[in-house]
Amino acid sequence: MTNLLELYVKLGGLVLVGFILGRKLPMTVPTLLGRFLYWVGVPISIVSFLRQSSLSAQVWIAPAIAYLAILLGAFLGWVGMKAQAHFRNTIPQAPTQASFLLTTMFGNTGFLGFPITLAMVGKEYFAWALFYDLLGSFPGSYGLGVFLAARFGGGVQNHWYTVKAILINPGLWSFGFGLVFREVAIPTVVELFLEKLAWTILALSLVLIGMRLALLNSWRSLPQASISLVIKMLLVPLILGSILPLFGLTGSTAKVIVLQMAMPPAFATLVIAEAFNLDRDLAVTALASGVILLLVTLPIWLWLF
Repeated sequence: MTNLLELYVKLGGLVLVGFILGRKLPMTVPTLLGRFLYWVGVPISIVSFLRQSSLSAQVWIAPAIAYLAILLGAFLGWVGMKAQAHFRNTIPQAPTQASFLLTTMFGNTGFLGFPITLAMVGKEYFAWALFYDLLGSFPGSYGLGVFLAARFGGGVQNHWYTVKAILINPGLWSFGFGLVFREVAIPTVVELFLEKLAWTILALSLVLIGMRLALLNSWRSLPQASISLVIKMLLVPLILGSILPLFGLTGSTAKVIVLQMAMPPAFATLVIAEAFNLDRDLAVTALASGVILLLVTLPIWLWLF
């Protein structure tokens, strides 16, 4: 409980700082900060935390579970759309259907999942969160997610651009470098500096979330967003979390996987929605309300697992 309260103070405080700054600073600031974190900050933190993580042959199960969570979210999202159409006697437009599915499938397993995993489970299990995000959530969102957006949306359908974005993703390259760099001995003072820098970068990531939330001001799609959040943040982690022992995942490793599955919708859903002319209001509302809902659901998952 003490760790959870400490996490809430840090998480809420940093997001609040970002929210205030987002209201005061020019709109270009979060964009520049996001680019810095994407190209420099997050890769450094990945390399640093990988050096302190415990790797095992089992860790490769993490991305497989991520894909199961994505597919289950898609299936339940499809069922949810059919149920809405049946009870309301209306069929949502294709862009709205696509945004709804994206918010049920992909979670914020990086900017939110990483610091929460580190705070609640520890550095020795961080590799599980990394493998889940970099080999599961990221290629899933910019692969299957973009495919769905291109299928239902009306944006520019440049598939080569999507492939290139995945191939040059600095997070994936730093992930590979970090695996090799784990075996390289470095002075203790450098190791300590690298660790402090990595934690600073994660703090900036939370500030960035607050800055982006400050720019989200649409709530008219809350009923539909609520359904997608029930699927993404409650049903998927509950169903898959209950069968993790069948994969040999228990204890802290299972807790990491459940926490990653239970994260709110990813910012990638908003990026994709804007690029392919999907229902941006639905994506925005799901992102904002998902972060708020996380404060309620997080203790539930820690208690259950």
